[in-house]
Amino acid sequence: MTANVQRTLVLSLLVLLMAGTRLNHFAPVPDASWAVFFIGGFYLRSWSRWAFPLLMGLAVAVDWAVISSQGMSFWQHYCVSAAYWMLIPAYFAMWAGGMLLRRGYAGASWKSLGLLAASLVGSVALCHLIAQGSFYWASAVVAEPTFAGWARNYADWLLPYTRTAAMYVGAAALVQVAVEAIRKQPAAGRVAH
Repeated sequence: MTANVQRTLVLSLLVLLMAGTRLNHFAPVPDASWAVFFIGGFYLRSWSRWAFPLLMGLAVAVDWAVISSQGMSFWQHYCVSAAYWMLIPAYFAMWAGGMLLRRGYAGASWKSLGLLAASLVGSVALCHLIAQGSFYWASAVVAEPTFAGWARNYADWLLPYTRTAAMYVGAAALVQVAVEAIRKQPAAGRVAH
């Protein structure tokens, strides 16, 4: 399988994962968007110029479809304000975290696991800071914003967002480790009897 075929497969899976989970942020299957961008940064780094905008456009299209299907105007929905556009740098923080991990990745190891944990937590913290901070300070939803109110809101939601992203990224990491293990097996060991 060529590198482009692998990237196409990864991109296709990420599109399906985002489209399937972004439909309802609080469904039993949580929204994988943050993890999608992190995983995309790791696997699609060389396609960043067009893969990131494609996934960003998909996120907006899903939001528009969900809001419109409820009979609401996209631009007047609770979650859509001037701060909505800050999702671009917020999601790029996740993408950049994946790219940073890829740069230091040399195969499955305890060191790589540490790099994964550090880059994921850092990316989620920054993504959350941009997304939540811009919504808190720039939307009309919070009538009287205060630093204490913002800090509490940030802290209340950081762990759930980290846990959700870690769940999906952890699953992708397990697949990565399994693929690497299969590739290390001698060719004769992979032949079915």
